[in-house]
Amino acid sequence: MKVVVLGAGISGHTAAAFLKKKLGRQHEVIVVSPSQYYQWIPSNIWVGVGRMKVDQVRFKLPKVYNRWGIIFKQAKAVSLHPEGDDEIKSGFVSIEYTSEGNTGQKEKVPYDFLVNATGPKLNFDATPGLGPGKNSLSVCSCDHAEHTWYELQKAIDLMHQGKKQRFLIGTGHAKATCQGAAFEYALNLAFEFKRRKLSHLADITWISNEFELGDFGMGGAFIKRGGYITSTKVFTESVLAENNISWIKRAGITKVDPGVAHYETLDGKISSIEFDFAMLIPAFAGQGIKAYTKTGEDITPRLFAASGFMLVDADYSSKPFEDWSIRDWPERYQSPAYPNIYATGIAFAPPHSISKPMKSPNGTEIFPSPPRTGMPSGVIGKIVAENIAEIIKSGGTNHRHLANMGRMGAACIVSAGYSMTKGLGATMTVSPVVPDWEKYPDWGRDINATVGEIGLAGHWIKLFLHYMFLHKAKGYPFWWLLPE
Repeated sequence: MKVVVLGAGISGHTAAAFLKKKLGRQHEVIVVSPSQYYQWIPSNIWVGVGRMKVDQVRFKLPKVYNRWGIIFKQAKAVSLHPEGDDEIKSGFVSIEYTSEGNTGQKEKVPYDFLVNATGPKLNFDATPGLGPGKNSLSVCSCDHAEHTWYELQKAIDLMHQGKKQRFLIGTGHAKATCQGAAFEYALNLAFEFKRRKLSHLADITWISNEFELGDFGMGGAFIKRGGYITSTKVFTESVLAENNISWIKRAGITKVDPGVAHYETLDGKISSIEFDFAMLIPAFAGQGIKAYTKTGEDITPRLFAASGFMLVDADYSSKPFEDWSIRDWPERYQSPAYPNIYATGIAFAPPHSISKPMKSPNGTEIFPSPPRTGMPSGVIGKIVAENIAEIIKSGGTNHRHLANMGRMGAACIVSAGYSMTKGLGATMTVSPVVPDWEKYPDWGRDINATVGEIGLAGHWIKLFLHYMFLHKAKGYPFWWLLPE
């Protein structure tokens, strides 16, 4: 049997690792990824403030895959052909190589099972003027983060000359997600300026599409902290205030010109804000992979949502926000059109947002898309791998391993400054990720498992996890015992 995994991020790399471990030499595992690198994305914020080098957050995949016996193809997926064609009777994926020496070369890669773990397309184009090479910066990849650090050094030099600098950090689109990464970056900026005694010359503004701060695309949360129950709204506002960071909420950036960002707020007002340095997270979209039948009919809408993310075993029917529940969310991450195709991590289409959908009087949707990054991505990659391996070995069709995000907990550590003696990190756990108001009518989540604390220990934990997860990703001894 051949299992093809598209993508080598947190979810795809995890899926490939467990597939090979469970299937052994009797079956082939093939990974297709446009980059030869695996990167630990949560640490990109440290690259963006000069606390880590690029090669501290990434490593080359071929060496690891050669050791594991996984076939690696440095290429991007172009189209899916789940019914094959006249030449290949089984399903196959058409790929285009991106590696040096054979860039543009195409190949058909047959599969018995396919795992789509392509992650998001960083859709900078959805906001005119947004992104590297245009009028703002990013920490969404290690290359982006390295460039951001290069530009930050220029701003720091100007501050040393006594020139005040305006920093705009947050979401660069009305429906962007990954508020957490931008939030970390804002706090790390404040920490670095304080360390350099430049805080009086830094004007930092947090801009977000959240209805209330601390929403983070998951409807916010109530957390137990120091024996008291508080909201992530209060927690987030307090942390920003302590760092002298002002904020603009309920805002969807519509355009970024040199030195000025234009935005609309939920009340319909059109405004703009000037900046000297802007790091703004883009909207996410699917990778734009097409799908065709054996006869060449375009069946992309059968496999993918309009966003480009893959449809799986979820309820995509339209209904009021109040009627949505955890039962709408997938458990197997299996395509309803072709049962030997799965989508993991950010590649699957969520059935609905977790945060309440909001529209301005002008009809502009301004609210966060649901997050599927980090721990949930790893967990989903693992359970998909376990199910495929068991189906191949048993010849059955049962899925014993399920991972509904309405029953899945997640842990997150928000860096608020890198230092072994003065660093800060906010540790937060939520359970479940998608609120279950039927089971937990008061809080939406298990309040005893949804906790948050901030302190130096949080920084140590985040730094420890950086090295632990790289140890796991590199397949070092007992990697499979480490959690996702």
